[in-house]
Amino acid sequence: MFQTLRKAWGVPEIRKKILYTLLMILIFRFGSAVTVPFLDSDIVKQWMTEKSSGTGNFLDYLNTLTGGALSQATIFSLSITPFINASIIMQLLTYALPPLERLRDEGEEGRKKIDKITAFVSMVLAFFMSYAYYVTLTRMKDENGVSAVSYTNGGWEQYFSGAVIILCFVAGASLVVWMGNRISDKGIGNGISILLFAGIAARFPRDVLMLVELIKQDAAKYLFVALGYAVFIIFEIAFIVYMNEAERRIPIQYAKRVVGRKQYGGQKTHIPIKVCMSGVMPIIFAMSFMALPQTIQLFKEDPKDGSFYSKFCEFFSTRSWSYAIIYFVLIILFNYFYVSIQYNPTEIANNLRQSNGGIPGIRPGKPTSDYIQRVLSKITLVGAFFLGIIAIIPIFISMADRNLQSLSMGGTTILIAVSVALETTRTLESHMMMRHHKGFLQ
Repeated sequence: MFQTLRKAWGVPEIRKKILYTLLMILIFRFGSAVTVPFLDSDIVKQWMTEKSSGTGNFLDYLNTLTGGALSQATIFSLSITPFINASIIMQLLTYALPPLERLRDEGEEGRKKIDKITAFVSMVLAFFMSYAYYVTLTRMKDENGVSAVSYTNGGWEQYFSGAVIILCFVAGASLVVWMGNRISDKGIGNGISILLFAGIAARFPRDVLMLVELIKQDAAKYLFVALGYAVFIIFEIAFIVYMNEAERRIPIQYAKRVVGRKQYGGQKTHIPIKVCMSGVMPIIFAMSFMALPQTIQLFKEDPKDGSFYSKFCEFFSTRSWSYAIIYFVLIILFNYFYVSIQYNPTEIANNLRQSNGGIPGIRPGKPTSDYIQRVLSKITLVGAFFLGIIAIIPIFISMADRNLQSLSMGGTTILIAVSVALETTRTLESHMMMRHHKGFLQ
């Protein structure tokens, strides 16, 4: 990867794209430090640290994706989360609604229409999430009872400040999506993924400083913990890279045809099936589902010891075995669900039969479809276990030591960061390959 970056930097055209991407990332990080008017960021940060840091609720999940901007109440507090949620919704609806499915099959024009619908849905979600976050902000208070919002006593000041706060959040989310699209057009890689990577990577230095502070407090214990954690992260990155590149290849043989004096067909190829074809989507689905009990607990009083509500909260606590088991099972189920809407073995078998192709030793039609389904089921199970193991690692770390529960390095964040890095590297390689291709006129 570093060799690819070094070679790409030597090409003037690609260097301009890299610099443009870095400029957008710099603007994104600058916006993540600009506080919204009428808010006290210190109270917000204190409340988020006490109530949601490392608890696994929805605010903690959003704070991780935004690189800590949510806990500081900046204009980029929502970051790209409305767009990601809208993309997930539209992707699922594309397989469920026939009109959207027809748009998907129309090619480039259909994709543009779906992108416009996605942008509209993301704007609606941005308004909804901004209002929900504003309501949460009005309930944030310090130990002296001072609210994080300047005006909460009614009157036109409260309505004006509320409108300004909500519009700032919506404008920030729209600006982040615009910057992501500009990176995709004029920069390197997928802009939304690059900004998501930048937000996650921004929390890594905070984790390093936290480990340094723990070493200062108890060097005899946390020095070996920090070294072991660093070795574990390196091993985890290598494991994720290996599993991301792993694939199962189904051999395909095309029949020979004689047309006139020429012979066509007879080639051998394969259908590549990725082991981790669903990416982080099953983890995001499972995380959103498991975050609901902890999120509801934010807005209710502390439960009484021994009550049903207290046992319910303990059952869904991120530091419990029950949470880890349910989380792991949900990831497996959502992985099967996501793969089932992406791959259609019957359609693949029909396309192979129409193109005079087939799997050696397997008859065309339903036997081919059943064979592909069996292969998909096995590969999906391997990918699901991989995602589940990666996702529950931070849970076991927090169960081993509560001082390490707020670490963001590891698990899903490392998976996202490595996936984006690999995708960006492949994009750079494709740009360099196109540049060195001489073409037909030279």
